[in-house]
Amino acid sequence: MCILCDFKSSAAVRGDGGSHRWSARRGFLKAAAAGAATAAGGAALAQVDVGKSSSLRKLVPAETLENAANQQYLQMLQEASGQKALLPASDPQVQRLHGIARRLIPFTAAWNDRARQWKWQVNLIRSEQINAFCMPGGKIAFYTGILDQLRLTDDETAMIMGHEMAHALREHARERVAKSTATSVGLRLGAALLGLGELGDVAANLGAQLLTLKFSREDESEADLVGLELAARGAFQPRAGVSLWQKMAAVQQGKGIEFLSTHPSGPARIRELEANVPKVQRLYEQAARPPR
Repeated sequence: MCILCDFKSSAAVRGDGGSHRWSARRGFLKAAAAGAATAAGGAALAQVDVGKSSSLRKLVPAETLENAANQQYLQMLQEASGQKALLPASDPQVQRLHGIARRLIPFTAAWNDRARQWKWQVNLIRSEQINAFCMPGGKIAFYTGILDQLRLTDDETAMIMGHEMAHALREHARERVAKSTATSVGLRLGAALLGLGELGDVAANLGAQLLTLKFSREDESEADLVGLELAARGAFQPRAGVSLWQKMAAVQQGKGIEFLSTHPSGPARIRELEANVPKVQRLYEQAARPPR
């Protein structure tokens, strides 16, 4: 069942205004799909160089992991709604996030053709946590803490969203799960693959872990650069990628921040972004140019 339809049904049962949120989210998805159709035929070659995705990820079927992510995301939304922490689509901050997503989604399929079929969702949860993520299949969540405590501009918010989208597009979670599965299953991996079996169980059981999955430094670098390009193509200022991580570095001192536990900051990260800003600057200028 479509996770959006499932959430609509559960919200209606709870009587918490889910129908209104569903209507707004459906409009958001239609608008994003229309934008994707417009951009599909004219995507230019990538300006940043991140190489090919690891073939190891193919050990785990994409559908298996995406289904696990869907279930975990839905559970998270239900829990947040029950705690009255899930902000409605009418909230200005939610509308702001939806507006940013609409500008980025049309350029995602160039990085992963599966993204054309993803049912993108963007939700905002009221929490002091400084955190945001995108699960496999395009399920995005932001916490109010990251927007408010870092006082993010739209450009900086787009950099975070693009970065998290990039993790999903480059299938970093799928690769992490594959490596974990290969280690635990070992020589039985081939047999498990024939009918999914053990492998399917491992992927499904990792649903909750997808929220706190730690990526490698290489994964983080890829997500930084792909996110930078997505944001530039969406007409967001590339320099915001640098200012974002400067803010992260400043707020990191003396604080245990959830986002930085899985996305460590540092001078090397900032230098790499600075080196790549010129590569996408023209994309930004073209996207930001007013139509004639």
